[in-house]
Amino acid sequence: MHAFTLSAVSLLIAQFIVIIGLSRLLGRGVRGLGQPLVIAEVLAGILLGPSLLGWLWPSAMETLFPVSSMPVLKMLSQVGLILFMFLIGLELDPRLLKGRGHASVVISHTSIVVPFALGAGAALWFYPRLSDPSVPFSSFVLFMGVAMSITAFPVLARILTERRLMQSKVGALAITCAAVDDVTAWCLLAFVVSIVRATNLAEAAITTVVALGYIAFMMGAVRPFLARLGARVASREGLNQNVMALTLIMLLASSFATELIGIHALFGAFLFGAIIPKEGGLAEALAEKLEDVAVVLLLPLFFAFSGLRTQIGLLNSTDHWLMCGLIILLACLGKFGGSAVAARLTGSNWREAGAIGILMNTRGLMELIVLNLGLDLGVISPTLFTMMVVMALVTTFLTTPLLRVIYPPEQLALERAVTPAPLTLPTVQPFTLLMCVSHGQAGAGMVTLGRALTAGTEAPGSLYALHLIPPTERASFHLKHTPEPQVEQRAGEAGPMASLLSRAQRTGLEVRPLSFVSAEPGLDICRTAEAKRADLIVLGWHKPLFGQTVLGGTVHEVMSEAAADVAVLVDRGLENVRRVLVPYSGSRHDRAALGLARRLLKGVGAEVTILHVTSPTPQPGRTPARLLVDELFPGASSQVHLKVVANASPEDAVLAEAAQGGYDLMVVGVGAEWGLEGHLFGLQRERLVRDSNLSLLVVRQPKPAAKPATEAALPGTNAPSAEPLRAGGGAP
Repeated sequence: MHAFTLSAVSLLIAQFIVIIGLSRLLGRGVRGLGQPLVIAEVLAGILLGPSLLGWLWPSAMETLFPVSSMPVLKMLSQVGLILFMFLIGLELDPRLLKGRGHASVVISHTSIVVPFALGAGAALWFYPRLSDPSVPFSSFVLFMGVAMSITAFPVLARILTERRLMQSKVGALAITCAAVDDVTAWCLLAFVVSIVRATNLAEAAITTVVALGYIAFMMGAVRPFLARLGARVASREGLNQNVMALTLIMLLASSFATELIGIHALFGAFLFGAIIPKEGGLAEALAEKLEDVAVVLLLPLFFAFSGLRTQIGLLNSTDHWLMCGLIILLACLGKFGGSAVAARLTGSNWREAGAIGILMNTRGLMELIVLNLGLDLGVISPTLFTMMVVMALVTTFLTTPLLRVIYPPEQLALERAVTPAPLTLPTVQPFTLLMCVSHGQAGAGMVTLGRALTAGTEAPGSLYALHLIPPTERASFHLKHTPEPQVEQRAGEAGPMASLLSRAQRTGLEVRPLSFVSAEPGLDICRTAEAKRADLIVLGWHKPLFGQTVLGGTVHEVMSEAAADVAVLVDRGLENVRRVLVPYSGSRHDRAALGLARRLLKGVGAEVTILHVTSPTPQPGRTPARLLVDELFPGASSQVHLKVVANASPEDAVLAEAAQGGYDLMVVGVGAEWGLEGHLFGLQRERLVRDSNLSLLVVRQPKPAAKPATEAALPGTNAPSAEPLRAGGGAP
């Protein structure tokens, strides 16, 4: 039999599929642990390399990653790195470096000097044990110092945003220090690379002088041109293909120039991104154009290439693992210890200082870039490279759990829940509605429903609109989208929240907007509802990517975890709420639906039809349904109609009534009898959603607290009569 072989193009495509697929698959797992995506991408690279795949299945690794394919993989990964470093430069807002005060300067410089000194000092001991004698001692010492000094600016920005710390004192200090650290570390690295590449001291000095001249040229000549280009893009046709082509040519020219100078192409890409003005929208438009290609397509190749160079098997003795542990200890001691002590000495309390130290100890992808440079230049050995990769993984992995210890979610929730308790309890319970807006199409129906539900509120209540922004890996995204209770929209873009607020303003409805970045939408919706004491949560509806149910995914999570009533609005052009259909069979969810119908009747005078579906076989002992209507809707007999239908299929009965009744809205409780059951991944198709042309409001009531056994049963149900209707906080 012939051995299975792939052409060069087929092999490259297969490598792309495996690398990107495994990175994203592992990413879903680490996100569940609260870890940044970079952890998954580094692990994916290591798993595909000799550390696991090459150890368990050597022939598979040789087929997928033959030695002959490594040059192509390396070149493509370098292109990805150039684009990524350009994005890092774009994300670095110079305003972060100004006006932050004495504390940020002291902490950022300390977070460089202390780990640099520890790394350089440790190099004295590591050099004879882990370095080749041909490597100049000065180069080894300088590189170890820089490698210990790196902080991952993009990862830190993401962690701060997801932990709601960006606007706190800790977040402001940490992001400023990381920005200063980023600039300082890359300048130091450029200097170290120039020394390593130089054959003598005079050549190193010439390289340094030329590099400084190049930086001055970029700041003095190129930056003003880019400012004019940005103004032109903002005021005229926008970022067209000609502007994009010019920008990429200048980016590659800058990388080419710094490579010729001797300080590496990555520094040129970073410098070019950093000098592009952040005002006017040019930087943001460029980032949006390039981010997916760089971060999703090309950057995983760099992780795979790094993983193929990481050989855990080289750490084959106790001494090696002790050395690795020592590197991790020194890295944490330098970054965490130095930053925390500096923060404490500049006025922060120990909790804040500890949080800053933990955040500054994040290394992530930036450390891998530095390590690969060192390995390419021959400054560090494969064994030391592997130890440093382990250190980068451990320090990055520790950030989130340690931060949870310093700032537990419970304390953060208490700090964010600033709504004071009322001094006196109102005689009528207020009604608070939380509408979750995820796309513009849901805004119109949400406003109509919100107005109808709150119009009849007798006590002061609140109507909140919550828009959760899905996070990206781009640091500038996290700097822009803060977790403050405000709407964050890109310039000139009408997002879903803006659309809802505009419509609410036209109809005279007062809505309080809430908007922040969330990696856990289901939990954050529940937390926000609890903090705002919401009586009812209204969710929009998306057609699922997988499966058929509209009650899956985030909707299922909210319905399972929320302490308040939850309703899902399936909007099919809801403009008025004049006639409402409520299917009823007796469950607590049906009772919640009746409660909402009663609120609609009180608020906008809606005409309510209750469709009581019974079994074709008579059930003795059941009280007539008319008594239930009279009890729940006293004095409203002209606006409330009861229809009793005997049908073996409740869904058929409801669909038949919906088709001929001229209704605006159907309010229906979750239940198997209506074919509406929440599942995380559902394969069934809910017929009421699929086959009805009505707008639907699918309601779920949480399990009620235990009631005394002496309470009487409500006619027509198994629930106690004293139990209030949870129409979002009690009867109006």
